[in-house]
Amino acid sequence: MVNDNAQATRTPLIAGNWKMNLDHLQAIAFVQKLSWSLGDAKHDFSQVEVSVFPPFTDLRSVQTLISADKLELGFGSQDISEHDSGAYTGEVSGAFLSRLDVQYAIVGHSERRQLHGETDAIVGAKSAAAVRHGIVPVICVGETAEDLEEHGPSAVPVAQLREILSHLKASDEIVVAYEPVWAIGSGQAATAEQAEQVAAALRAVIAEVLGDDRAAATRILYGGSVKSDNIARFMREPNVDGALVGGASLAIDEFSRIVQFKKHVGV
Repeated sequence: MVNDNAQATRTPLIAGNWKMNLDHLQAIAFVQKLSWSLGDAKHDFSQVEVSVFPPFTDLRSVQTLISADKLELGFGSQDISEHDSGAYTGEVSGAFLSRLDVQYAIVGHSERRQLHGETDAIVGAKSAAAVRHGIVPVICVGETAEDLEEHGPSAVPVAQLREILSHLKASDEIVVAYEPVWAIGSGQAATAEQAEQVAAALRAVIAEVLGDDRAAATRILYGGSVKSDNIARFMREPNVDGALVGGASLAIDEFSRIVQFKKHVGV
């Protein structure tokens, strides 16, 4: 059985997915301003971890800035190849990303599934590739409005995650992000209760496949129209450990307020 008190040992993670926005010069300016904003607010990164996910072309610039200025921000890639090397034009290997000190890689984002036909098997292979290179996969699962109506809450994301986890071991560190496709970019977020119901079901399947210890240690994020005025409601739930933020992560003041949910709402 998963330890009910394990939430206290999981550091919340607020992850900003920039999608296909900001070139490398804009990325430098953005990261500097975000760091200044959080510094002015005296943000405690040991209490709430913050990571940005720029486009591939920005990663070297972001890495250099964070390393040179010793910033406490983390960073990750928006995707990763399931292959380590070879004739895979346009793909980016985990070996390359690890040399840039990339900490996380988003895998299985709904846009990749919808626009590029990625299956759960591919997402599982990408997750395993990330782990092979010391990168933590941020595994995205979620359902469309049609899925929700046909199968009910949690059935589709649970089935997706079960297949993906079959490619991993209990010792592999992962992050899971529940992103209801019907909520992304719609301005209509899931309720905190909906997010908690799915997050609890996802934690149960992690326990089933990888064991109770991995389930207790794994952070589960919510993603889908996350804003500063709703983040605290999600973060009060015992199985929600952070957020995967899309559009709001491109506005420094708004993203900073999301990161500081404990201060401005008193959570």
